Amino acid sequence: MSLLLGLAALLPASAIGQSAGEVERCFQNPAACSTGGAAPPAPGPGTGGGAPVAAARPVPPPDYTTVLQSPEPDRKRIQESLRTLDKYNGPIDGNLQSEASVKAIGDWQKGRGTAVVGKLTPLEAQQLNAEAAKAPIRRIEPSTQVAVPPPSNADALKAMRDRLAERRKAAEPKADAAAQALIRDLKAYVAADGKGVAGEQFATFAKWYADNKAAGRTMGGIAPSIDDYGDAKTGVAATAEIRFETKQGAEVYRQCLVFAWIEGTPRKSTQAFSCDDVAAVEKWKTDQALKSAWR
Repeated sequence: MSLLLGLAALLPASAIGQSAGEVERCFQNPAACSTGGAAPPAPGPGTGGGAPVAAARPVPPPDYTTVLQSPEPDRKRIQESLRTLDKYNGPIDGNLQSEASVKAIGDWQKGRGTAVVGKLTPLEAQQLNAEAAKAPIRRIEPSTQVAVPPPSNADALKAMRDRLAERRKAAEPKADAAAQALIRDLKAYVAADGKGVAGEQFATFAKWYADNKAAGRTMGGIAPSIDDYGDAKTGVAATAEIRFETKQGAEVYRQCLVFAWIEGTPRKSTQAFSCDDVAAVEKWKTDQALKSAWR
């Protein structure tokens, strides 16, 4: 017993309080007890042992190219998702680089508290579509306003006729005065047996009159009818359909000429046409840029 106590005195302090078996092992191998039986610490940095610690890897930049170059249906779906979330109201055309698309993506990113870039990484695109898929379907409330049906064709036609009647009523006094002035000149030409301003201004009429006179026909009644009237590029234009009654013995012939002119003293751009030559009359109106107040 005294021998064990003596040995205990010689053992390291870390061996005190150990069992007899542990004391005996420490006696036989003191190095094993120098750390209380624990394994020696592993070599660390700067100790000259062990592998060196690897340096931290740099963080790669965000990948925006994948989404921008994704198939068109995928890009259109992103626009539809943005529209579902009330961020986008532009066309669904798959253009994620348009001003409207960039702004919509930026607004969505701002709402999430992430960096406002205006472009999406693949993960953000997936999150955006998932958020839109979970968005509740908005119920469209029926309008409280009474829908007004569009005007029918009959109503539109009536309105057009009413406008025409008002325009024509305003132009009627001047148009009638222009036609009556022409009739006076035509009658004066007939009364003078082919002399006067009517023949000078309307060469076609002068030839027509000469042909009838050569055929032995005499002039009877002359009745005007306004064909068109309105402003033109060089003044006020008028066209009038004049019906002549000619006689040859017991025979009565009814003939028709259309007179066209620009109002003035004397008349300008004067022409006379057969009433059957509608195309020539309309071409004259087009050439004069006639804006009808009659039709």
